[in-house]
Parts: sequence; C-alpha cells; structure tokens
Amino acid sequence: MKLLFHTTLYLLLCLGALAQENPWWKETTVYQIYPRSFKDSDGDGIGDLNGIISKLDYIKGLGFESIWVSPFFKSPQGDFGYDVADYRAIATEYGDMATCDLLIEEVHKRGMKIIFDLVMNHTSDQHEWFKNSKSSPDAEKRDWYIWRDGKKPNGKRPPNNWKSMIGGSGWHYDETTGQWYWATFLPFQPDLNYHNPEVKKAMLDVARFWLDKGVDGFRLDIFNTIYEDTSFANNPFSLKMIPGEENPNGYFQKVKYTQNHPQSFEFAKELRAILDEYPEPKYLVGEVFGDTETLRKFCGENADGLHSIFLFKTLKTKMKAKHLYKMIEEFEEAFPEPYVPVYVYSNHDKVRSISRYKENEKIARLQAMLQYTVRGIPFTYYGEEIGMKQAYIPLKEGKDPLAKKYEKMPQWLVNMSGQSLNRDECRTPMQWDTTASAGFCQEGVGPWLPVNEDYREVNVQLLSKGDNSFQSLVQNDNIRRLYSRLTYLRNSESTLRKGSMELISYKKGVLAYSREHEGQEIVVYLNFTNKRKSIQTKPGRILDQTEFNAMMGVYVKDNYALQPYQGIIIKMNAPSTRK
Repeated sequence: MKLLFHTTLYLLLCLGALAQENPWWKETTVYQIYPRSFKDSDGDGIGDLNGIISKLDYIKGLGFESIWVSPFFKSPQGDFGYDVADYRAIATEYGDMATCDLLIEEVHKRGMKIIFDLVMNHTSDQHEWFKNSKSSPDAEKRDWYIWRDGKKPNGKRPPNNWKSMIGGSGWHYDETTGQWYWATFLPFQPDLNYHNPEVKKAMLDVARFWLDKGVDGFRLDIFNTIYEDTSFANNPFSLKMIPGEENPNGYFQKVKYTQNHPQSFEFAKELRAILDEYPEPKYLVGEVFGDTETLRKFCGENADGLHSIFLFKTLKTKMKAKHLYKMIEEFEEAFPEPYVPVYVYSNHDKVRSISRYKENEKIARLQAMLQYTVRGIPFTYYGEEIGMKQAYIPLKEGKDPLAKKYEKMPQWLVNMSGQSLNRDECRTPMQWDTTASAGFCQEGVGPWLPVNEDYREVNVQLLSKGDNSFQSLVQNDNIRRLYSRLTYLRNSESTLRKGSMELISYKKGVLAYSREHEGQEIVVYLNFTNKRKSIQTKPGRILDQTEFNAMMGVYVKDNYALQPYQGIIIKMNAPSTRK
C-alpha cells in the first residue's frame, strides 16, 4: 500500500509539473514566409512550396522554431492568395496537395511548427460558393454571402453608407440578380455571412481539415470583420480620414456596424474550442484592429478565445526609450499571464522595418534585441534578418490590386505621405545570393516582381560568410548573425522564454528591463541615443550585444559604458565564459 501511495503521489507530482509547462506557442519564434516571393523551384518566376522545403534548413539554422506561410490555396490570384477559390486545394503555381503534405512533414521532421494563413472573412468571387450564390435570388447558397436591396431609385444606390477597409463603398452591384453584395476589402472578395449556421459550420470544417493534416495553427486574416450588424444601419460620422491599426475608423465614418462586432468575439471562442479538441496544442493568432481593450476581447475573458493578437502599435511607436517603455507597459497591463503579447515589426502588408528607420541598421539591431528579449512572441518577416529594404515600385507599375486602385494618385503625394499604397514594395523576392535574380529563381527566368537593386550587397550568402571562431564572428558581424544569436539565446535561456518581465527605466534614453525565472535574472539595456551612456548594473556576464565584440562573455561588476545605439544582455551572477 505504501509503495502504491508513493507511486501515485509521484505520478501526480509529475502531472502537476507537466501541467505547468508552457504550450509550444507561448515560447516559440516565428518566421513569416510570403510563398510567392521566397524561392522558385520550377522556373516560372513564382515562389512555391518546393522552394520553401528547400530552404527549411536555412530557417532552422537561424534558430526559428515555427513558420507562418501566407496563403497558397487555389485562387485566381487577384489578391495573390488572399482571394481563396477553394480552401481544400492548392494553387497550381505553388504545387499540389502531395507537396503541401510533404511541407508539413518536413517542417515537423525538423522539430518545427507550421502555421497556415486562414482567410475566414471572405472568399474569391470565383469560389463555387459565390458562383452559386450570385446565380439567382433563390440559389441554394444565396444566404452564404451578404446580399441587400439597394436604395431608390431602382435600387441602384448602395444599401447604406458602409465603406470598405480600403476606401469607397464596400457594396457592389450585381446585374444578374439586381442586388448588392458586401465586401470588406476588395470588390472580388465577397464577405461570407456568418449569421448563417451553414457558413459557420463549413468554415470550421475547413479548419478541422487542415488540423487533421497536422497543421499547428492559423494566422487569421482581418478577423475583426467576421460579423456585420444585421440592422444594416448607417455607420456614424467621424472626423477621421485615414484608418489605422489602433483606430480603424476612417473615410469620415466610424466602423460601429462593420468591425469588432460582439459576435466576432464569441466566434473567436468557438474557433478556439475546435483547436482545443486536439491532443497536441494548436495556436491561433489574429490580425485585428482596434485599441488595446478591444484587442484583448478577442482573446476571451478567461483566455478562451484567440491565443494571441498582433499588436501593431509596435509599427507606430517611436524607437525611443520613453515611447517603448510606455508601449511595453501597456502591453504588460493588457496581456498579463496567461495572455502573451505578440511583437511584430513588419509583414507582407507593411513597410519593411529597416526602411522605416531610414536604413539605420543600428536601430534595426536594437529593434531585434528588443523583440527577442521582451516577454512575448516575436514574428519576423522573411528578409528582415538580412536587412532587406523596401523597394520602390511606382503605383502605375504595381501588380498589387491596391496599387491599381490608387494608380491615378500622383506619385509625389504618395511619397510625401510616408505610406505605401503598393504592397509589392515589401514583397520583392528573397535575396539569397549575388547571381541573377538574387538566387530566387534560376538564371534566364524573370521573377514575378523585380528584385531589389541592392541584392549584391544584401543577401544570405554574403552575410553568412565566415566560421564560428571568435575572430571570424567579430570580423563578419552583421544583422543576420545577430538574429541567429538572439534566437539561439532565447532557445537556450529559459528565463527569456518563460520569465516574468519588469520594466526598470527609460532614463537618459536607455531602455532597461529584466526577465526573471526560477531564481535566474537577465537584464537588457538598450541605448536609443547617439551618445555614450554609463549604466549601473548588478554583477553578471554579458550574454550578447547588438554588435559582436571582445566584451562578449565578459563578467561585469557594477557599471558599463554603452556605446551609441548599443544594446546589451546581462545574466546576473553568472561567471565569465572567457578567460
């Protein structure tokens, strides 16, 4: 009996310890791939799934634990994959289902996770569902989309004043049936009607289809627009012209009835419940827009909604110690344990980060160190690790449907605004080497978008030269090597993966914060000024710096001189690793 008692107690303690372990997504690092621009394997100038597979060892070698792949489902490519024509088929330019299965298998074989981009809000107008829906007012799937009669005279005016997310009416007239359909984004992306239980079931079944294939989670495109209000009342007036990530009101109206509907918060919980049916932890990260309080609602009052939300405030916050301190303070207050903030500085829709910093690599290095040492999940867009810059592609030459929408706008006005209305500029091919087309596709093949002109100086091959000897690391220090050091440091230090976070100071332009876990403490100092700063610190060992130099691994006692735009990570009470 005594043996049975002790055995049972031991098992219960083990189960308790396991229960306290974080699910993988809380500690992961994510590398985003825009498949069309990552690697072309078959010579058509378009990136594909086999191209991704061929570069998995590169991503793994960088230290990333997960990848997020933008859509590659069957699509007419009007919005390059975000207009889905079949959620259970692969676009031929990217591969086929067998190749997709192989991609999932190869990612898992390397001990990594794979996150698919799921566009639940809308389909392509070429989807069989919509083709059926628009065929007749009495069609079987008529109510799968949002149809309304227009206003008088003769119903040729939109049903109400609702604007799309990109400006102009979101209503589009269909001559065949004499009604209007609603599209939150582009005209050829009609919104699904989630008030119809059949639609909800069909889309939840899509999620199950991919989860059953082994996909580890989903990034959810414009998830805050899933539901519209059934009153179809006019949105109220607003003085705001340009919508933003934190305030989606714009085009002189509030989005009261078209975004962040209470039922969208509830649907987040329904979708989460589907993922919770699986024995292995799955993950949901939402692209939603609104203030921090609204974003939190998508995660559920009891952390039973989306696992996390992209916090786009990172894109607008000045790279200054005081502003970053306030931002982190807000994130920590809004997303305490068991919630986790998501730090993102670029993606397939946004200006590349180093270009936002006016190509100041020192600021880009500080950003990387911040992103990988704060409490949160870091997402890195392909090419950021080598300092890929925003290309310049005039609106008139753009393939992006947004560029085509605004192509008559004077280019000088676009340039002066600081906004990118052509998403092609952040989607140029990955710069692998110095050969033609930067190694994205074979010589003699034209890539679908022009390669950025600096590819001979900014590419993986050039920034990977040298070995791991101390002398080589100093001589060949660059931003790619920094990203690799940071991911490996995060993977090896449980304090950076699991630890609590405490903000210390932003005095004199130096942002300081600490991470603590099981008696271990790591402190980070980031100097966002162009002046040398002296910091007071407790004794510890230098784990990493934004620039690799002779001080790496050295023990420091009570003060340290930070160089301009230098960041440093110190593990307290850790002995020196160098003699």
